[in-house]
Amino acid sequence: MPLSDTAVRNAKPAAKPVKMADAKGLYLLIAPAGGKWWRLDYRFAGKRKTLSMGTYPETGLKGAREKRDEARKLLAQGIDPGEQRKAMKAAQGADAGSFEVIAREWHAKQVPSWMEKHAEKVLTRMEKDLFPWLGARQIAEVTAPELLAVLRRIENRGSVETAYRALQNCGQIFRYAIATGRAGRDPSADLKGALPPRRGGHFSAVTEPKQAGELLRAIDVYRGTFPVQCALKLAPLVFVRPGELRSAEWAHIDLEAAEWRYTATKTDTPHIVPLATQAVEILRALHPLTGHGRYVFPSTRTPNGFRQMSEVALLAALRRMGFSKDEVTVHGFRALARTVLDEVLGFRPEFIEHQLAHAVRDPNGRAYNRTVHLPERRKMMQAWADYLDGLKKGADVIPLRKKA
Repeated sequence: MPLSDTAVRNAKPAAKPVKMADAKGLYLLIAPAGGKWWRLDYRFAGKRKTLSMGTYPETGLKGAREKRDEARKLLAQGIDPGEQRKAMKAAQGADAGSFEVIAREWHAKQVPSWMEKHAEKVLTRMEKDLFPWLGARQIAEVTAPELLAVLRRIENRGSVETAYRALQNCGQIFRYAIATGRAGRDPSADLKGALPPRRGGHFSAVTEPKQAGELLRAIDVYRGTFPVQCALKLAPLVFVRPGELRSAEWAHIDLEAAEWRYTATKTDTPHIVPLATQAVEILRALHPLTGHGRYVFPSTRTPNGFRQMSEVALLAALRRMGFSKDEVTVHGFRALARTVLDEVLGFRPEFIEHQLAHAVRDPNGRAYNRTVHLPERRKMMQAWADYLDGLKKGADVIPLRKKA
């Protein structure tokens, strides 16, 4: 039963600490010496944590419940109330406006939506390459030349890519400072073109199975909207073009037959995507939410489902998970499938090309119809989905052959 004011007032100490439970994790802890403290037990990122809610009688039952409710609101937003309190205390200190305090505050807010490994990399980068020179500086006073000098140190040790990533993080930190009223502008925006060009592109990073496994695990714990998470989960399983995924219609999907039939955008020809059991499971889970409308993945601005998801929705989700535009794109799943299905799983190139909805022709120059190799493609799509499950679980992967 929830506590009452009378029960709290009349509670007596004992030889050992006594816990008097209220509700939703809140309880009163009575010390043997007679002190009474409010505490809140909660779980964040799978770990049990405790947060102080004040002492009695300074904080009464009503006040303790109000503090508990505020903490639970933060949890609902994916924010650890304990870390939030630490950040607020730091912000009230003498170095409240320093680059390091604001950077750590920004980092703490991103951690719930990031993979643990990525969060550690970002923090290590800041502690090693940014804080020693910028940490004590008031963030509103940091200039573009000052920031460039810090980035040059990273560049000079041969880490151009790290310099770019540090610049990206700085931009995110400055924009967070602007949004919270502690800076007026983002000096990182003035450094466009100041660093040497990157060597090669990173668009194909997702074609490596190990990196793909990390991405798949990040998608599984994504904290955004359910339709966006389902779209991200389905993308690697079907490896269609991003625009085709966003414009998928329920009328074109037969969950009983495990097929998705639509017109391919590049070739303007009918196309069939056999759906693995994993893909069907995702769509069945989503159907109660969006099945009343036209699009499988509707825009959040049209609850009736008659407008498809924005072209930036999935990319924005990947960025929130901590993947830069140079690391991961939705289109990259097509390259991953093409490479692995051939080099690792050993499927015939024509099966793969048909499934990629490329314009494949027979020896006489005639376009194959959409049903060609369909039984083999069904087996291929299920094998592909099972392979991705293995990557997600951290299974050993076969290194890809390097092309000459």
